[in-house]
Amino acid sequence: MSALPSALPSAARRPIRELPDELISQIAAGEVVERPASVVRELLDNALDAGARQVTVRLAAGGVRLISVEDDGHGLPRDELPLALRRHATSKIASLGELETVGTMGFRGEALAAINAIAELSLLSRAAGADGAFALDGRTGELRPVARATGTTVEVRELFFATPARRKFLKTDATELAHCIEAVRRHALARPEVGFAVWHEGKLVEQWRAAAARDPRLADALGDDFVAQSVAVEHAAGPVRVTGRAGIPDAARSRGDQQFFYVNGRFVRDKVLAHAVRSAYEDVLHGQRQPVYALYLEIDPARVDVNVHPTKIEVRFRDGREVHQAVRHAIENALAAPRAGEAVAVPAAPFFKPHSAPAAPAWTQPGMHFAGERGLGDAAAMWPGERREAVVAPLPSFGAAAARDATGASFEQAPSARPAAAPGDEAWPLGRALAQLQGIYILAENSQGLVIVDMHAAHERIVYERLKTQLDGAAIASQPLLIPATFAATPQEVATAEACAAVLPALGLEITPFSPRTLAVRAVPGTLADGDPVELARGVLAELGQHDASTVVQRAQNELLSTMACHGAVRANRRLTIDEMNALLRQMEATERSDQCNHGRPTWRQLSVRELDGLFMRGR
Repeated sequence: MSALPSALPSAARRPIRELPDELISQIAAGEVVERPASVVRELLDNALDAGARQVTVRLAAGGVRLISVEDDGHGLPRDELPLALRRHATSKIASLGELETVGTMGFRGEALAAINAIAELSLLSRAAGADGAFALDGRTGELRPVARATGTTVEVRELFFATPARRKFLKTDATELAHCIEAVRRHALARPEVGFAVWHEGKLVEQWRAAAARDPRLADALGDDFVAQSVAVEHAAGPVRVTGRAGIPDAARSRGDQQFFYVNGRFVRDKVLAHAVRSAYEDVLHGQRQPVYALYLEIDPARVDVNVHPTKIEVRFRDGREVHQAVRHAIENALAAPRAGEAVAVPAAPFFKPHSAPAAPAWTQPGMHFAGERGLGDAAAMWPGERREAVVAPLPSFGAAAARDATGASFEQAPSARPAAAPGDEAWPLGRALAQLQGIYILAENSQGLVIVDMHAAHERIVYERLKTQLDGAAIASQPLLIPATFAATPQEVATAEACAAVLPALGLEITPFSPRTLAVRAVPGTLADGDPVELARGVLAELGQHDASTVVQRAQNELLSTMACHGAVRANRRLTIDEMNALLRQMEATERSDQCNHGRPTWRQLSVRELDGLFMRGR
């Protein structure tokens, strides 16, 4: 093996010099224009800023040979057409203050000039109230009169003709066309009052007509199933307002290809927003499934910087924590209502009647499992003081004549008041219990047909939500270590441990500096005492370093409570009475997020009469 040279030869020094304007323009084009869809996005931004109510996009060869964006906005007067193609020329800002509070779909100010540097561009426009329209040739600067109604048309031909090396990296025409359509779709979802049409090679390939409201546009652009399998989001917190629709867990997909987030009308992909959404779905989404959503965040433009990325797809918030919390709470609240209980007008204890309060059954005392030998039992009795509105009918115990609800009042089963809901009774969306199958599933009849309930998964969610309510804001019990576990920490870990010293006890952790570069773990959560304290500490500090402390605390608490609920829920192969099955159904209808268990699996499924008829080929 030859020896390496003692020193690499130094490159000859080159003097600093100003770049030619042509090269500067092409560099700017590389920042803004990655593919035909980039041009479509920039031109659509300009059209919408011009007040367009109808935008038509015409493409050829996936946008490589031709991109034409035609709008009916206010147009440009003749003397401003040449200025539109100059670098650093814009109508969208006039001062540094306006740059810091951009309220338009722009601004970077380089789009038309950058596109003109790498393609053949022509600009046709007629200003509102003008006598005629004019066309500007981007290559020659020639200005000539043309016929056109009020508005603007920008034509871009032979994209990257001046930079053939970049053209080699473009994909097939079909792929580039798909990206262009997606760029138009993103704008269409933000502006339902504007009509959009996409033509390719003379054929209409996509069209979204102007709509009076957002939901019709969502259904038109994303499909009727998106609206049918999503819930409305409406939440305001201080200067932040979040609206839109969030898909129910059952609508989750393997890919995140139906995730649309808008900040002041601009489509963005932001880590703070993405993490907030994922956090909101943690309790109800199974595995690595991706939620679907179309969410719209409105915030004072002064509190968000939209000019941090050439393509304007990234933003920076002044206070990321307030935005994160607002988005997370907005989605959590929207998903909380059980779908089975959307139309519930719950009667007061439909098959229980009050009587004098007896002593609590022995199996509800400390140290006894309410899902043990005696069966389901009254979960509420374990946690007195729970909110009254969260309870409809307490689950009766096996062999016990009475059970307590969350307020301490007791109810006795009344045989004469056994459930007699007719199949069409809308007061009970999950219907009336019919039987138990294999000790695992409850079969019930409602107005639509047959309901199948996974009794363990359903009860697990009920117990979990009660635990969360009972322990809301309380710290996780910790267990001191006999010998503190020390580890060499990074400067970031040391800084996070010091900054979050007041937060760590809520997680059941005690982490203190042992030396300038060493941390000591002195206590861990009692339920995790057998784990690796150093690994736990590193993981928590990494999480605290990236995300809001309150989010980390809540997540850790929920994980522990989920484990407790899983062990406390009724197990499979436990035989239930009809009354107990009906009690569980009523609890599900009144419990938040009861459509999914703690691990994101569904707790119930509906089979309609039509589906049952299909199984037996009735009516064929």
